[in-house]
Formats: sequence, C-alpha cells, structure tokens
Amino acid sequence: MRYKVVVQKSDEGVSVSCPGLPGCWSQGSSEEEALENITDAIREYLAAVEEAHRDDDVREVEVAD
Repeated sequence: MRYKVVVQKSDEGVSVSCPGLPGCWSQGSSEEEALENITDAIREYLAAVEEAHRDDDVREVEVAD
C-alpha cells in the first residue's frame, strides 16, 4: 500500500503525518529517519484498526483516482 504523508521540517528535526490515517504521525532527526518511523507507525496503526474490528463484518471497496 502507498500512503501520502506530510513532511514538516523544523529546528528540532522532522515531523511527518499521514492525513489518510487520523492521528498517525511520527518524527525523526532527519527526513530519512522520519520516513522510516512513519512507515512503522502506519503498520502499527493498521494493525490496531484490524484488531479493533476483528469481529466486525469488514468489506473492501476499490476507489479509482
């Protein structure tokens, strides 16, 4: 899967968020580290969502650009 992320640089480092997954964000001392960290955060976010809906009737739909 591919997710768009927003990268914001500051004097303290780099923060990155995933607008498609509310509340999913991370940071790092460099852009490379921040992007690695958001990749892990997205995986953990999706695993938590899957666990929370384990007993629900979940379906998939395809959305064309």
